Amino acid sequence: MNLFNPFKKGLVLCFSFKKIHKKTEPFNYPSKPVKKVISKSGENLPGLKITTGDLLNNPTQFSEYTILFITEGEGVYHADFAAFPFTGPVLLFSTPLQVIYIEQSKPAKLTVLQFHGDFYCIEYHRTEVACNGLLFNNIYITPAIKLTNRDMKIFDQLLSELVEEFNQAPPSEIVLKAYLQLFLAKSGSIKIKSLSDPQEQMKKDELMEQFRQLLDQHYLSLHKPQDYADLLAMSPNNFTKRCTKYFRKTPSQLIQERLILEAKRQLHLTRLSIKEIAYSLKFNDEFYFSRFFKKMTKVSPLTFRERTGISIVADLSIQ
Repeated sequence: MNLFNPFKKGLVLCFSFKKIHKKTEPFNYPSKPVKKVISKSGENLPGLKITTGDLLNNPTQFSEYTILFITEGEGVYHADFAAFPFTGPVLLFSTPLQVIYIEQSKPAKLTVLQFHGDFYCIEYHRTEVACNGLLFNNIYITPAIKLTNRDMKIFDQLLSELVEEFNQAPPSEIVLKAYLQLFLAKSGSIKIKSLSDPQEQMKKDELMEQFRQLLDQHYLSLHKPQDYADLLAMSPNNFTKRCTKYFRKTPSQLIQERLILEAKRQLHLTRLSIKEIAYSLKFNDEFYFSRFFKKMTKVSPLTFRERTGISIVADLSIQ
């Protein structure tokens, strides 16, 4: 169920202050109307919704890019087939139509910020905000940013500014996009600093970093963990254990996710047909590709394209 479908082209904010439980009741949103803004072209743009019900207690998928701003609480963030422990304050990220939910061990104070690719295209704006491949669409790094108390106050203020602008009559699309871009830019800056931290550098496993490079080079032709274990001169068992410890994912998961990542890129950023995309990914049969894609993402390639849209980048020379 797409809870935010009326705002496919827009920006959504949600707030929840209740404890989240795994697999309890479905989403419970207030029935009061949601404010909408119409652009000059007649498209729905930003939307704002406040909820006091449980949020993300069950596995769900959104068509939007999703950012979870958790100021307090602890638990495990599930994104597709991976699980990431978290302690607030923290930012958690997900890309469109990832299956996400939260298991919580301590009550959380949670804000959800969502934006559709038609409202703000992260690839089109990659020179201003380098978040594509850093905050979103990266299968190798944890989709989270641990925040200091100072960072938390900055993001809290940015969200307050977004809410204040949204409540203007009428709100400015330009201003809303500017605040969103600042939110993403600040997030990216903190993420880059955390990745370059000396303590993080000491944790690097050079062999697993080699695997990352090999996978990016050969994901179209090498689809078995054994292939990469051989290239790294490792036993399959040792390779699997080391990979799972380092990336929190098995080699098989990463190989499949790398193929899906490229499939999603082409579905969103190009106008290639599904058949053309299947063949570009070395699938001999577009129907087998569709089954593989749906098995991994819970939606068909066509549904993914319909719900995420085709980016403005598809009609430009930015690839």
